[in-house]
Amino acid sequence: MDPIWLLPPVGLGVGLVAGVALHKVLTDRRIGTAEVRARRIVEDAQREADTRRKTTELEAREIALKTRAELDEETRRRQREIQQVEQRIVQKDEQLTRKLDQIERRIADYELKERSLLGRERAIVETETRLSSALDEHRRKLEAIAGLTAEEAKRQLLVGMEAEARREAQLLTMRLEEEARETAHAKAKEVLATTIQRLAPDYTVETSVSIVDLPSDDMKGRIIGREGRNIRALEQHTGVDLIVDDTPEAVIISAYDPYRREVARLALKTLIADGRIHPARIEEVVEKVKREMEQHLKEEGERACFEVGVQGLHPELVKLVGRMKFRTSYGQNCLQHSKEVAWLGGMMAAEIGADVKLAKRMGLLHDIGKALTHEQDGSHPELSLQVLTKYNESPAVINAALAGHENIEPTTVEAVLIEAADGISAARPGARRDVLESYIKRLAKLEEIAMSYKGVEMCYAIQAGRELRIMTKADVVSDVDAHQLAKDISKRIEAEMQYPGHIKVVVIRETRAVEVAR
Repeated sequence: MDPIWLLPPVGLGVGLVAGVALHKVLTDRRIGTAEVRARRIVEDAQREADTRRKTTELEAREIALKTRAELDEETRRRQREIQQVEQRIVQKDEQLTRKLDQIERRIADYELKERSLLGRERAIVETETRLSSALDEHRRKLEAIAGLTAEEAKRQLLVGMEAEARREAQLLTMRLEEEARETAHAKAKEVLATTIQRLAPDYTVETSVSIVDLPSDDMKGRIIGREGRNIRALEQHTGVDLIVDDTPEAVIISAYDPYRREVARLALKTLIADGRIHPARIEEVVEKVKREMEQHLKEEGERACFEVGVQGLHPELVKLVGRMKFRTSYGQNCLQHSKEVAWLGGMMAAEIGADVKLAKRMGLLHDIGKALTHEQDGSHPELSLQVLTKYNESPAVINAALAGHENIEPTTVEAVLIEAADGISAARPGARRDVLESYIKRLAKLEEIAMSYKGVEMCYAIQAGRELRIMTKADVVSDVDAHQLAKDISKRIEAEMQYPGHIKVVVIRETRAVEVAR
């Protein structure tokens, strides 16, 4: 074989051997390097651990030193506080010692003064004993000279003086009574005549109708509404009768209650001005007018107090005074009557020198019970007593309110004047009318009977008392109960009241379902 062909295999073998050897050398070198690195990492970790251990020991020592320093500081602070407390205790002890010394000195002084006073008292007792003996001796000598004892002389002197005084008193009383009889009657006439002449208002008896002017006769049809639904809604919510007749451009509101009549009048005027007249709008306007009437009552009360000159009334009393504008007594307006009584009482008080302000206050409030509604039980004097007591009026004002109506004697001169002023105001020609009052009482009695039944929400006597319209609560009164309620009320009216003709009792039960679309 040719040697030249043997060279490649031999070179390949030699290269393999050399590569293996080189790989081994490199591997050993890498292993040695890794071992060195490992030893270095271990040494670094050990050094770091030693460093941290030393740092921790140093921090622990610092904390221990700081804690010891804080404890030492706290100990020193406590010692200082204890020293301060000890000093205060020592000071208090010294103060107590000084005070005790002062008290002991004062006790010693008081003992000395007491012994001195006891000596003086004994001396005074001895002096009184000697003076008493001297007086007794003097009295015995006087009795021996006069021939009378001291008691007998005193009794004779008193008897003579008493008889003389009684005789002079009788003569003086007779003379004063005679003078009083001669002048009192003339003076009373003069005061009353002067007062009445100074106050001479025109009287207009309260009527039971109000007239509302219309812009045109076309408005009557809108007020009546389709099939009369608008006029029925007005009458239902206000409790009045609306009379739409041939009177040109006018509608008549008829009701015995001036308050209801005024509410209906204002509501109708608002509806006419607004132009929207339908049941829902009518109900809304009536409720709004009722709310506004509360403010109107307050304004009327304030105006009346200003006119009369009465100040310092409770706000609720002012409102009740305003409500009297819508109350009548035998056809006479209660507010006008009360103002007139206040004016008359004030002028009479000025004439005789009494308290004018108190008299005016009494006059304005003497009929305040008439302003309360049927919701309160009792006569108007009893209601006056309740409301005046509730709002802290003086006993003199309360007595004046009761003296003119109950069997109660007036306790002040002003109360007597108010009683006289009340009579003068009521007795003026044309001031009152009994027929209207009896008519109003009959209508009020009808409503009172209806409101006494359970489930009745509101009621109105309309058609001049010929119809009693009753609105019930739908959740309390059923349809069957409504029929029975009408029968029960009609039977009770027949049993308890006297009236001409017939009275129609109408019970209305209405169910409303209300939802709001949002």
